[in-house]
Amino acid sequence: MFEKLSKYIGENIKLLVDRPDGTYCFRLHQDRVYYMSEKILKLATNFSRDKLVSVGTCFGKFSKTKKFRLHITALDFLAPYAKFKVWVKPGAEQSFLYGNHVLKSGLGRITENTMQYQGVVVYSMADVPLGFGVAAKSTQECRRVDPMSIVVFHQADVGEFIRNEDTLT
Repeated sequence: MFEKLSKYIGENIKLLVDRPDGTYCFRLHQDRVYYMSEKILKLATNFSRDKLVSVGTCFGKFSKTKKFRLHITALDFLAPYAKFKVWVKPGAEQSFLYGNHVLKSGLGRITENTMQYQGVVVYSMADVPLGFGVAAKSTQECRRVDPMSIVVFHQADVGEFIRNEDTLT
């Protein structure tokens, strides 16, 4: 799980745990990883694990093959610490929010020195976090590719709340 988080925020993971407003932690509950303050963790111990549905913010879950998949609920915590960012043009925002990859024609800006297959947080041009994905091309390759090439592979976006509201738990 920390390996996946480090793809997006690097060594800033320690800033998630040691925050100015208290100490926070990650806890595994029913194949899901939750992020919560230690105060909430202590309160949650009053309930048995089988009665506890959820506690804190769900950061992601482990699949049946034991691979960790980040949920969009982690975006608010990842965005401030993101090392690599991509900004999409207003016309490409809707396409990304419908679950499509970001094309070169929709790319507004990209952080310098972004490597291929690096985790990136996707922003609108107004600096609103929209989701996250994986860079399909490095910054240098993005300058040379044709407009219809994929530059960011879609992983999660804020539109998932609406598209998958019946299955998102």
